Amino acid sequence: MNKRHTAFAALALTASVALLAGCSSSGGSSSGGDFSKDAKGSLNAWGFDNADDVGTSRIDYAKSQLKDVTIKIDQTPFDAQKFTTRVAGGNVPDVVQMDRNFVATYAAQGLIQPLDQCYKVHDVDPTSSYYPSVIDDITYKGKVYAVPQFYQPPAIITNERVMKAAGVTDAEIDTSKPDTLVAAIKKMYKSSGGNPSVLGFDPVAGGQAGLWILGYGGQIIGSDGKPTLDDSKNEKGLEVLKQITDAQGGYAKVKSFTDSFDTFGENNQYVKDQVGAQVNAQWYVNVLTPFVDKVDIGAVPFKGPDGQPFTVASGTSFVIPTGAKNKDAACAWALNLTNLQAWEAAGAARAETLKKTPGAINTGLFTGSPEADKTLREKYVKPSGNAGFDKAISTYYDVVGNGKSFGASPAGQQIQTELQNAIQSVLLGNKSPSEALKDAQAAAMKAYDQSTKSSK
Repeated sequence: MNKRHTAFAALALTASVALLAGCSSSGGSSSGGDFSKDAKGSLNAWGFDNADDVGTSRIDYAKSQLKDVTIKIDQTPFDAQKFTTRVAGGNVPDVVQMDRNFVATYAAQGLIQPLDQCYKVHDVDPTSSYYPSVIDDITYKGKVYAVPQFYQPPAIITNERVMKAAGVTDAEIDTSKPDTLVAAIKKMYKSSGGNPSVLGFDPVAGGQAGLWILGYGGQIIGSDGKPTLDDSKNEKGLEVLKQITDAQGGYAKVKSFTDSFDTFGENNQYVKDQVGAQVNAQWYVNVLTPFVDKVDIGAVPFKGPDGQPFTVASGTSFVIPTGAKNKDAACAWALNLTNLQAWEAAGAARAETLKKTPGAINTGLFTGSPEADKTLREKYVKPSGNAGFDKAISTYYDVVGNGKSFGASPAGQQIQTELQNAIQSVLLGNKSPSEALKDAQAAAMKAYDQSTKSSK
């Protein structure tokens, strides 16, 4: 699953970019050169930290397709400062796995190669192979800079037990109708000693900030990569978030309560009936499957003002550094990790794993590729016998095609950090939405100017 980076990581990236700008003489104009299909020799990769069956099966598949390539993988998490050190020392891997939010940052500095030719020599059309929102994440100045993997769309997982007890229906958990939603939240909300004991709805204001801004018609990053945090259309999402948190004791109390959740454990918020509904990425359905007998869940899509389902794209990708010694093998490896055959191998591996777990539910794989998603769903996602889980699984499949990219920017992580700061100041009542967004825009523009300074 793609979890949100912390503010610390974003600050580390800011410092890293400043140093990397001094290491790069290409000024973001690297063409990447020509690629060939002649994959051979040694390949040094960085990625697949703590790989599960989905990861190891694809690694095995890619290895079987590249018989003339010796593959060595540094299976540690991506780290901006570590990447900085490797670039500065001229010891970069041939291929690196990173969150898609980082891609435009390094593309602007000329530190990773555009992969249009990589795709072309392997007869892969990225625009038809992946969801448009996924490709938008990794496209900078008209060039594609990464090979994407995974797409974790957020939606709303409902706690039917809490809802029924309060007389609330799924139809009332409707983000396109804030007044209806807030009224339902108030019916479900409970407090003890002045603090929340049951939230009617957890909007995950910090972790899903982009969903609330974009979902109400806002824009975080412009088509030119510049931050657009002060766009007046961004205010609506903040206003709705404040309505939701104010109806439940205020943001500080809501956050304190949600921070106490045993999110991944046997006493999670759905088992303990601590929420009536909550925004979650698709992977969270997997977290809940071991507790199928202890929860009563369903799901509804997040809806935009037009009443239509809406979601946002997120996930990881593979990039090839400009200084890669074996870019042909890197290109072939990345594509062989993410093609239909690789995902079919992953689907089979996951199915075998689930066979060993009595009562396990196959929730499908969300790969970033419509073809792979459809193929694996048809083959492996069957009725589970639990109507609520089946509805949740179906809801995520229904929304995945309605995604929107956050936008690609050299200052992508810093923009996200400033957006988080703006949201917090609004929800705490320290600033109005317009004031907070104006301040966030000023700080984000400074980061943007710093990120692009070497390429001007």
